[in-house]
Amino acid sequence: MRIAVIGAGAVGCYVGGLLAHAGHNVTLLGRAVHVDAIKANGLLLDMPDGSRRIEVEAVTDAADLSPADLVLVCVKSADTEDAGRELLPILREGTVILSLQNGVDNAEKLRTVTGHSVVPAVVYVAVDMKGPGHVGYHGGGRLLIGSCPESEAIASAFTQAGVPTIISERVLNALWTKLTINCAYNALSAVAQIAYTPMLEVEGVKAVMAQVVQECQDVAAACQVWLPETMLQQVLDIAKLMPDQKSSTAQDIKRGRPTEIDYLNGYIVRKGAEFGIATPTNQALQVMVKLAEKSHCHVER
Repeated sequence: MRIAVIGAGAVGCYVGGLLAHAGHNVTLLGRAVHVDAIKANGLLLDMPDGSRRIEVEAVTDAADLSPADLVLVCVKSADTEDAGRELLPILREGTVILSLQNGVDNAEKLRTVTGHSVVPAVVYVAVDMKGPGHVGYHGGGRLLIGSCPESEAIASAFTQAGVPTIISERVLNALWTKLTINCAYNALSAVAQIAYTPMLEVEGVKAVMAQVVQECQDVAAACQVWLPETMLQQVLDIAKLMPDQKSSTAQDIKRGRPTEIDYLNGYIVRKGAEFGIATPTNQALQVMVKLAEKSHCHVER
């Protein structure tokens, strides 16, 4: 399978690297700092069974991509439309676009820009870039994808490559569940630069997270999406599964990069305003991260 990965950050490099290791023809589109390292030394992927050095094609210019059977979109939510326009030249009639992004509406944005069907996906993996062309794995690894004629073949290829993949008709609900988890953890972890388990040990944090979850549930219901009654417990259990993990928002702040906060807590605030639902806790967390961005951000999108 010929695969193009648009946005070769931690998730893109992790999934793309495993697919390349399994023998697929993969090309990563990413920033020069990572592409140069991958070209020189291969992609270094730290896994529980040891480090793997994977030979994989990497480019910085979308014009260097070849037509693909499968396109994995892994860019930040703010860059979705730009990514859609970049990938237009490599789309064929049978190309499948898979959105491996945070947020709940990126697949729809890609459909609008490309005029091509897009399959939404939910990624359950904790990874980060430990250095140029170097991915660190911290837990998880499975994938949930929507249904399309090629879903069975895609799920089989991913699973064989070490990314267990399930096809689901309820991906939108899963995306909202993940959004709620991100809203509860990402901003708090970012502002304090703290991992999940020690974060929950701070007095008052669980109460704040409960307020975040309730606001997310209220907004989701207004959008005709019903989150599970056990949503808060699912949120709290994440700290047990990923005790040493810091949020992707925390990683962005640390590196001086723009975050996705406007598409996490900020999305809840915007949708809440549309429906007349108050979301003060999500708004406070959004503003806190925006303040941290203003003081730390020094890299363009």
